[in-house]
Amino acid sequence: MVQIRKVGPLIGVEVSGVDIRALDDAGFAAIYRAWLESNVLVVTGQALTIHEFLAYSRRFGVVSPHPSKSTRHPDVPEITELGTGKFNADGSLNQAIYRRGAEGWHTDGAYDDIPFKATQLFALAIPDTGGDTLFASGYAAYDAMPQRLKQRLEGVNGAFTYGGRTKAQALLNPEDRDRAPALHPIIRTHGETGRKSMYFDPGKILYIQGAEPAESDDLIGELTELMIQPDGQYRHKWRVGDVVIWDNRCSYHKAAGDYPPEQDRIHWRTSIKEPVQ
Repeated sequence: MVQIRKVGPLIGVEVSGVDIRALDDAGFAAIYRAWLESNVLVVTGQALTIHEFLAYSRRFGVVSPHPSKSTRHPDVPEITELGTGKFNADGSLNQAIYRRGAEGWHTDGAYDDIPFKATQLFALAIPDTGGDTLFASGYAAYDAMPQRLKQRLEGVNGAFTYGGRTKAQALLNPEDRDRAPALHPIIRTHGETGRKSMYFDPGKILYIQGAEPAESDDLIGELTELMIQPDGQYRHKWRVGDVVIWDNRCSYHKAAGDYPPEQDRIHWRTSIKEPVQ
C-alpha cells in the first residue's frame, strides 16, 4: 500500500510501498506533486539497476552529465558515482572525494547558464554511523528576508562559478575550469509553483551584480546567514534502497561528512535540467 508522509515541518516528504519501476503516469504525477510541495522527496525500499535509475530520473527532466568528468560512471556517463575511489594510491584519504558535498550549504548547478532543476541519489551502500544529508528550504529563507533586502535584491542577479570565490575546482578537468560566471536572480520565482525562493550558494557566488565590492560582500554575508531557517530543515538518514530527489530551484543541502572513512557510502547521482523550450 502506498503511503506518503511529511518528514519535516516545511520540507521533506517520504513515499513507501511503491515500486518506481512500475509507476504509471497517474502514479508518477502524484509523486511529482508531492515533490513540488515539499522540495525533497524520499522513496524507500527500491531495487534498481543503473539503467532503471536513469530511466526514472528522466521522468523529472533532462539528465545532464555532471561537469566533474572523473567521477562519471565509466559506462553510463549521465550517472555520477559518489563515494568510490576515496583513497589515493598511497592509502591516504582523498578529502575531495570523501567530503564531497560537505563543504557547506549549497545548491547544485548554479554555475551553469541552465542550472540544475533537481538532483537525485540512489543509495547503494551506507555506513553504520554518520553520512546523513541535510536539506533546507529556499522558500523559508525568502520568507525570512527583511523587506528592505527583498526590495534591494528583487530583479538582481548573482554571478556564480563552480569554484566561487575560493576557486575550488579540483574535481574539474583543466579544460573545464575558469569558465565565465553564470548569472541568476537571487530572488527566484519557481516556474512550477509560482512561489518566491532565495536562490543562493555561498560557495559558488562571486558577486552580486551591480553592487560595489564592499556592498556585494555584505549582501553575500547577510544571505548566508538567512539560508537556514529553524522550521525549514530536514535531515535524511540513509538506508540502502532510498531514492532521494531535491529541487535545486528552491532548496539547499549538504552532506554531513562524518562517516567512518573505512566504511562505504556509495550513491548513484543524476543531475536533472529543465527541457530547453
